[in-house]
Amino acid sequence: MPKDSESPAFRILKLLRQTADEQEHISGRLNVITKIISKEMHYDSVSCFVMLEDNNFELFASAGYNEDSLHKVSVRQGEGLVGTVAKNCRPLALSDSQSHPKFVTKEKFSEKELKSFLGVPLVSRHKAIGVLIAQTKKKHEFLQTEQETMETLAMFISDIISSDEMSEYKTELIKSRGLMSKDKIRGISLSKGFGLGQAVLHHRRHAVSKIFAEDKEKELDRLTIAHQQMNDDLDSKFNSTKLGLGEHVDILDAYLMFAKDKGWFKKIADNVMGGLTAEAAVERAYEDMWNRLSSTQDGYLKERLHDLRDVSDRLLAYLNGDFGQSAKIAQDSKDIVIIAQTMGPAELMDYDYTKIRGLLLEEGTPTMHVAIVAKALNIPVIVKIKGLYDEVKSGELIALDGNEGYVYLHPSEDTQKRFIAKRQELKQQQEKLAKLKRLPSQTLDGVRIGQYINVGMNFDLDYIESTNCDGIGLYRTEIPFMASNEMPNVEQQIGYYKELMDRAGYRKVIFRCLDVGSDKLLPYWAGLDEENPAIGWRSIRITLDRRAILRKQIHAFIKAAEGKELNVMFPMISNLSEFEEAKETLMLEYEKVKKNTDKLPAKMNVGLMIEVPSVVFQLDEILEQADFVSVGTNDLAQFFFACDRGNPRLSERYDVLSAPFLRLMGTIIKKANKHKVYCSVCGEMASVPVEAFALIGLGYRNLSSSGATYGRVKSMIRTINVAEVEDYMTQLLNSTGKTLRPQIYAYANDHGVEIF
Repeated sequence: MPKDSESPAFRILKLLRQTADEQEHISGRLNVITKIISKEMHYDSVSCFVMLEDNNFELFASAGYNEDSLHKVSVRQGEGLVGTVAKNCRPLALSDSQSHPKFVTKEKFSEKELKSFLGVPLVSRHKAIGVLIAQTKKKHEFLQTEQETMETLAMFISDIISSDEMSEYKTELIKSRGLMSKDKIRGISLSKGFGLGQAVLHHRRHAVSKIFAEDKEKELDRLTIAHQQMNDDLDSKFNSTKLGLGEHVDILDAYLMFAKDKGWFKKIADNVMGGLTAEAAVERAYEDMWNRLSSTQDGYLKERLHDLRDVSDRLLAYLNGDFGQSAKIAQDSKDIVIIAQTMGPAELMDYDYTKIRGLLLEEGTPTMHVAIVAKALNIPVIVKIKGLYDEVKSGELIALDGNEGYVYLHPSEDTQKRFIAKRQELKQQQEKLAKLKRLPSQTLDGVRIGQYINVGMNFDLDYIESTNCDGIGLYRTEIPFMASNEMPNVEQQIGYYKELMDRAGYRKVIFRCLDVGSDKLLPYWAGLDEENPAIGWRSIRITLDRRAILRKQIHAFIKAAEGKELNVMFPMISNLSEFEEAKETLMLEYEKVKKNTDKLPAKMNVGLMIEVPSVVFQLDEILEQADFVSVGTNDLAQFFFACDRGNPRLSERYDVLSAPFLRLMGTIIKKANKHKVYCSVCGEMASVPVEAFALIGLGYRNLSSSGATYGRVKSMIRTINVAEVEDYMTQLLNSTGKTLRPQIYAYANDHGVEIF
């Protein structure tokens, strides 16, 4: 073993493996571990707290002053020094713990006799699952090397605490205290629908059992091979699933970008060359990132930390050679319900999604990425069901009602029949939508509504034929940039755009210029880190500053559209001068191409996205120069309400179906009609039937939705009378209520409008 590996942590880890493994029960193992650490590090007391349930941390093991207090002492997250370490998920070192404002004493826990305190979180999936603490009688300044040693030991202990054996032990403790599960459990529904199938317990990641490497080069080779296998598999999966377009595609693209990020891989490789095994190097790279970013208030960065945890777990599975075990087990089942403590979006894609009848998670929020992707696949999702993973066995029959948030364990025959009937009803609904393909997007009173689709990934192109849409209302050109390890050159871009135009045939295609920054980062661009990325250096602001990128993209548009109509749209325009500057760049590049060839577009139209409220105040002037406009309701609503749309605390506070926002939308379409300029909506509102209903009532006649929701919007269109809807919306705009959504649903029910 190399000398540089003979650190205190390495020495103690060897002792732990030699001694702790002799203990048959996990509680005995933890007690031995605390005794060894206490002796080797010369601490008077070492204790281990483990989260049992509901963010309560219970004393599971101790060496020193607290050995009679096992399972008799517990602290809430945020309570005392132990609870503070758990809440912040960060180490805390104090030479005089009793002078700290968070210091509290607990009965049966002799903290008064101990002066110094070093607490290190035991972490799994970015969340504290326990706390390891060391204390001394006298005041003691903990050295940085001591803290690093405890952090390394914490990695080892965290894997023990997150093991199946510990889960079984905690389950027995809970049951012994009278907390038995019920056959009908209620959680929180994140995606509606009904499901019935065999339970599949999503495989947990393995513990990192070996920390230090014996052969660095061999470990680096293992890492390189596993990383390549993972990326090849992700490319294959993400390009073979029809997900339409929407936030879920952004999520999977960002996930793929993390997996291919060269900086992340280099950090792991550097850790390997520093003496760690490939597995330990992955864990250390994640922990370093977590320690830097976990305190951020930015919702986007927090969600990306979840993605990084999921990507790290995925790479660990490839390194361990056990990737996709749960998915393989589920291959022989016809209908499955996946049960997990938590899950990443790519992990869901490991399963045959056509067999998934439901997803049940012990943790979860409305913005969690796996729930968004599952919703796009029409999979019902219920979350916040504590203890379910340990209660259910693989193969057991599970029923779930995603409308009400109920899960049925061991469902009766009557319950099974009811759920089968509900699924049959849903199937008939989907068959009905398929028949709409041959029918026009026309209202009951004969008004034609232009229906377009949004396109990002290659598989989105299949929706052109399957929906028989009027065209592509939004082609998000940043997707090929995000999926590549380096900037696509002009020829590559021409290939992307020409393929799209060839598939579209005679249909209209609107190209949106590169829209990156904020939540869409490029792996090969540095310097985009900002405190407020959503309102920072992004989109057209970047490409006008880096003009060569914009000119090359425009050049590719012009070459790809030879002999066809070319529609170019600039995103994130905030004022007239910005649009004029972008338009001038396009015209200069057009003249440059024209000098060298006569193979030009048959016609060229220039437009912009309306997503910054300031544009509305210059809209008359802009519409004098624009050939078309398209409203991006996602960002427009976010900026209008000053509301981060990814923040779960605000998700139900602001609604696009409120009178103020709908008045803004009404102003935009009235001005566009006045100037006789083509106007569409390509944001999320156009993909939600009840919201698209409101848009039509305001006067919009062109909607661009995701391919997955196209049929539902079309069904709504064919059951409304525009004249009546416009009159109704005019009345509603005088409302002072928080939202008009209930009133619109009531109207739909009374008039037979198909909004589902």
